[in-house]
Amino acid sequence: MQQALELWNEQVANWPLAAQFYGSLPQVLTREFVYDHTRVLVQFNPARVHSTTAKTDAGSIAKRPCFLCSANRPAEQREVDAGDFLILVNPFPIFQQHFTIPHKQHLPQQLLPYYIDFLQFAKELHEFVVFYNGPRCGASAPDHLHFQAGNKGFLPLIDDFNRNRHTLSTLYQSIEGAQLLRFKGVLRKVWVIEAESAGASHELFVRLYNSLPALPGEEPMMNVLVLYENKKWVTFVLPREVFRPRQYFAEATGQLLISPAAIEMAGVLITPVEEHYNKITRDDIPDLFHQISPDMP
Repeated sequence: MQQALELWNEQVANWPLAAQFYGSLPQVLTREFVYDHTRVLVQFNPARVHSTTAKTDAGSIAKRPCFLCSANRPAEQREVDAGDFLILVNPFPIFQQHFTIPHKQHLPQQLLPYYIDFLQFAKELHEFVVFYNGPRCGASAPDHLHFQAGNKGFLPLIDDFNRNRHTLSTLYQSIEGAQLLRFKGVLRKVWVIEAESAGASHELFVRLYNSLPALPGEEPMMNVLVLYENKKWVTFVLPREVFRPRQYFAEATGQLLISPAAIEMAGVLITPVEEHYNKITRDDIPDLFHQISPDMP
C-alpha cells in the first residue's frame, strides 16, 4: 500500500503527462441523477477519449503494440513490483489516485485463474477498490491481463450497497459463512459476494461464473469490483449482454459517446464529449444500463 502511494506521489511530481491529467481532474464536470435505490454520476472527462473510443476487435489489437508490456510503456512510467504483477500509475485518471495492475507476462484478459490475486490486491490496497474489465466489457487492452484500482469513496454503487445492504436477498451461503447476494432495483444486474476468507469468496465466484452465459472458449461478459474492509471481501459482479449501447454508434444528435466499463457500471458514466455530457437525460441512463445489463425482476 505504502509503496503504491509513494509511486503515485513520485509520478505526479516527475512525469509531465501524469501531472497534466491529474492536475486537470478538478476541472472535470459532474452531474448527478438520483433514482429509488441508486445514484448515478455523469462526467465530462476529455482525458478519457482514447479509452472511450478504443478499438478492441482482434484485427485492431493485432496491429498495435501492447501498451501494457514493459518494452512499450513510456520511459517515464515507473513501477512497483507485486509478484507476478506490476503496479503502475494510470496517467489518464478517473480517480484522484488511479492505478493499473498488469501481469508481467503478455497473457489474455481473464479473471477466473487470477481471482485470488484479485482479492489479495484489494486487501493490500485497502484504501482502494480493485476492478476488472472483461475482454469485451471495457478492457482497452484485452490482450494483456490487468486489473485497475482507484479510491474507494468515488463509486456510487458501493454507497448504494452500504445503504441498502439490509434489503438484499441471500441466494447461497457457504459453510464458512460467505454469502452470494442479489442486489435488485439499481437499474442493472448486480451480484455481491461477501466473504471473510479468500477461499470461500473464490468458491462462490466459481459457482456464479459457471452459471453465467458465455460463448465457447470465452469467459462470461462481466465487470467485477472488489474491496476489503472490516476483515471481509466484498465482490461486485456485474454481468453483461453487450459491449456498447446503440447510442454509442448513433449519428448526429442521437449519439452519446459512453462506452460502459466497470466504472460506468458502478455508477459513473464518463463521456469525453461535452455536448453529450450536457444533453444526456434522466431517461437515457436506465435505457443505457438496460441494454448492457437488464436489471433482475
